[in-house]
Amino acid sequence: MEYIDLAERFVAAHFPNASIAVVGGSTARGERTRTSDVDLLVIGDAILPDGQIGAALTVDFEGEVFEVFAYSPMGFTEWAERSVAQHRPVIVHMLVEGVPVRGGDDLDDMRRRWSKTLDAGPEADEHELGFRRYVITDVLDDLRDASDPLERKVLAATVFERTAELMLLTAGKWIGTGKYLPRRLRALPSERVDALAEPYLRGDHDALADAVEHELLSAGGRVQVGFVR
Repeated sequence: MEYIDLAERFVAAHFPNASIAVVGGSTARGERTRTSDVDLLVIGDAILPDGQIGAALTVDFEGEVFEVFAYSPMGFTEWAERSVAQHRPVIVHMLVEGVPVRGGDDLDDMRRRWSKTLDAGPEADEHELGFRRYVITDVLDDLRDASDPLERKVLAATVFERTAELMLLTAGKWIGTGKYLPRRLRALPSERVDALAEPYLRGDHDALADAVEHELLSAGGRVQVGFVR
């Protein structure tokens, strides 16, 4: 509750005309760490200068760091649709799952609309999935062939990330970057995730390559010769 009160003061000081304000991230989930900032989504008419429709800014306020995502209503729709197309709708998750600071009917209406989008899951067409399989096939071959230890570590990280995204998309789940990728993976069956994650964590690159081959097969197989990007 103290962070909601803090967010209310922040909005009053910096975005007094905002009609919607929602705290997201670890603060909303009650999972703050020592370095956590306060993720805040604000939406309203004329809350940004010079006709801007969207901005991301970092602000120090009362000893806390706020990571602010500020939009006009039109700007939110534009950026939300863009993030949905990229399968990483961060601001949509904030809107739907965060803790309201300001809201009312406007927030309720937006949540109803965008909840349907989140529930529907991402739409990745066959060409995109084929391209992702193509990239994984290429990186996987590089991993199997690499002998330099640093190259192998970098390639292992890349093929793990790309394969995790493919697993999520073929299961109709949203993807994420950084710490959000493993959090998204936990929506999948644990034995499937462990088969990929455990060899990666222990640095067993050969076993990781085998796990990636298995996931490629599950998604339709390797893609290489003849694929048009």
